[in-house]
Amino acid sequence: MNFGGFVPLSTVDWHGRAVCTVFFRGCSAQCFYCHNKHLQRGETRVSTDRVLARIEENRFLVSGVVFSGGECTEQIRALRRLAADCRDLGLKVGIHTNGAFPENARNLIGEVDKVALDVKAPWTHYPAVTGVTIARQVEESLALYREAHAAGTLPEFEVVHTVVRGREADVPAVAAVAEGVNLVLQQGIWGRVEPLTLVEFQTLAD
Repeated sequence: MNFGGFVPLSTVDWHGRAVCTVFFRGCSAQCFYCHNKHLQRGETRVSTDRVLARIEENRFLVSGVVFSGGECTEQIRALRRLAADCRDLGLKVGIHTNGAFPENARNLIGEVDKVALDVKAPWTHYPAVTGVTIARQVEESLALYREAHAAGTLPEFEVVHTVVRGREADVPAVAAVAEGVNLVLQQGIWGRVEPLTLVEFQTLAD
């Protein structure tokens, strides 16, 4: 796999769980506010067996593994292999994805326990935020994951939206497409733009 990094113990990547987090390198989107820009490009090849060994070293400290990035679903074979191996170890498996590959979303249903799907912006604003035209694909992935969650084949599903000051008006449109699904508002950090305050986040949530 094209490997981006490993966090042996995280309490923020899966609410209510202590997990390992594995970062995949490479992402077709180029979101202007990305906090992992160093993972958008580059090549660091590592065997999945080596990554699994890192996970096994920490298995008694965690109850799950989150695969993130970059974009983990761009390396679908490595992702599915690691997901299956982790479940064999008795660990829950979650992914954090931008949803640009609905064909891979279909393959993952039934193989992961949680999906956190980034919805970056209202569909018409996607090119400005991501630098690519992927809104249709993300919309399709959202529908697939929503249906799987309703059917019980995807136990946990949430939509994640990163909020950057100046783009607060995007939140109602994103909330509308996420209706019926848990929506997580995430603080966006971009250059010298002042982050939103807790009160401002509470107002958006309300």
